[in-house]
Amino acid sequence: MLRIGHGYDVHKLVENRKLIVGGVEIPYEKGLLGHSDADVLLHAISDAVLGAAAMGDIGCLFPDNDEKYKDADSLVLLSEVVKAVAEKGYSVVNIDATIIAQRPKMRMYIDKMRENIASVCGVNADCVNVKATTEEGLGFTGLGEGISSHAVCLIEK
Repeated sequence: MLRIGHGYDVHKLVENRKLIVGGVEIPYEKGLLGHSDADVLLHAISDAVLGAAAMGDIGCLFPDNDEKYKDADSLVLLSEVVKAVAEKGYSVVNIDATIIAQRPKMRMYIDKMRENIASVCGVNADCVNVKATTEEGLGFTGLGEGISSHAVCLIEK
């Protein structure tokens, strides 16, 4: 049985935070604000995987009011998501995701992001696609106020 899930996440850019996207620390003057490491890409992917299995979203598994997840590594959280869906008999087939950010440019980090995601999800890197786009200066992402991400995931039982 094949199932598809979609995920979306957004975080505000602020000073005095590391910018971590796809499990990669990216040099930049701002980072994403959140209870965990605020990895917008991995959060969208986690939600897509959970959505495909009809298991809610990452807030259900990792509440933002639980101190145990304060500054949590989102690669570890994604690993827990993959384990949770595996317990229901599902495995990840492929992932396609888009990062929406005016800046910084993501191209040079995307291959490492794909490797990180593939490793945690138990698939080959060629089963993970990550793209980045700007919004031509429009909206909160275009103004550099935040970064968002969309992801779709196919799982099978």
